Amino acid sequence: MNLITAPSTIELDKNFSVFLAGSIEVGVAKRWQDIVIQELSNEKVTLLNPRRDSWDQSWKQTIDDPVFNKQVNWELEALEKSDMIIMYFDKNTKSPITLLELGLFAKIGKLIVCCPDGFWRKGNVDIVCERYGVQQVMSLNELVREIKERIQ
Repeated sequence: MNLITAPSTIELDKNFSVFLAGSIEVGVAKRWQDIVIQELSNEKVTLLNPRRDSWDQSWKQTIDDPVFNKQVNWELEALEKSDMIIMYFDKNTKSPITLLELGLFAKIGKLIVCCPDGFWRKGNVDIVCERYGVQQVMSLNELVREIKERIQ
């Protein structure tokens, strides 16, 4: 497995690449990305993980903040370049950026979504997925299984 985390340069190899989109809200969302990384550690896959340990809540979320700007552009580039996007909505979060990314990438055919019961906008997510033919799974384990199947 090859792991690329923000804000590292995105240089994809010949491996199947997967962007880990989903809930990141620090202190609220479970660290689901760590589970996916562990489960795929022995696979021939490149994972693009936007979660960074050096995140600083004091960064201004404006286009003029160079660190914030770099993070958002890194995520957009990684989403565009990846072969597959998995998206996990933690039911304890609001995940506004993940909802934005769902809207941006629902029509491109490389998205698989897990939105558990209890997520505050599950109905919206389900309708968007149904309308645009986005595959949905019921658990994080199923997301991992889908990646493993695609790698084969």
